Amino acid sequence: MTREAAIKLFEQKQIRSIWRDDNEKWYFSIIDVIEVLTGTDRPRKYWSDLKTKLRKEGSELSENIGQLRLIAEDGKSRKTDVADTEQLLRLIQSIPSPRVEPFKIWLAQVGRERIDEIEDPELGIDRLMETYLRKGYSKEWINQRLKSIEVRKELTDEWEKRGVQKGQEFAILTDEITRAWSGLTTKQYKSLKDLKKENLRDHMTNLELVLNMLAEATTSEISKTKNPDTFEKSRIIAHQGGTIAGNTRREIEEKTGKNIVTGKNAKLLEKDKDYD
Repeated sequence: MTREAAIKLFEQKQIRSIWRDDNEKWYFSIIDVIEVLTGTDRPRKYWSDLKTKLRKEGSELSENIGQLRLIAEDGKSRKTDVADTEQLLRLIQSIPSPRVEPFKIWLAQVGRERIDEIEDPELGIDRLMETYLRKGYSKEWINQRLKSIEVRKELTDEWEKRGVQKGQEFAILTDEITRAWSGLTTKQYKSLKDLKKENLRDHMTNLELVLNMLAEATTSEISKTKNPDTFEKSRIIAHQGGTIAGNTRREIEEKTGKNIVTGKNAKLLEKDKDYD
């Protein structure tokens, strides 16, 4: 069975899932996944036995599984064990079924490619370009997107030098920049484009990408000049960098009479090829 054929198994049966806004993660019903991948007619019993096996092996995976309310076959809302994407991938590797083998092969391939990219970063860039091309993006847009990744990396390196912590603090500063240049928080911006977990930059037009790059590059340069020694100072600089790009956005909109921040996502952009 090919990986594509295995993945199509998920299309033959509805895998119940739910999106959590608080941590921006998808969660999937474990028993639904087990039923599809094993073909068992007793997925709950299978999951119970698998949890026991995992505990005996010393795995903490089953201990970290949570429960959320999902709609059952009888239409009632019931709590059921769910896993996020990372947990689900780990769980799949513990299921001894021929249907799972294509997923295991794929995971091994992804791991090998990641090691190759660490040794030769250019491979990662080439694969990224191929991925965007397959999705239908124009080469012009892809060049802008790759440049935006470089600009973002320079900014995050600068933040790390100033003691800003990855995770929440990075997110707060990014939100500050986004709100200052676009007029929307990151969450509002993604909502405008009807996005969930997807990367916001992957759904920006050329002009949106350019202004976002201007905001981040300006923030980076101001930070290098002012050398902030606290998070709050970095936050002020993030707002300053975003504001400069925001002023540019408003000037362009005044001259063109068009809104730059758009609700179009990648699917709509691909449909009309309007990356400009």
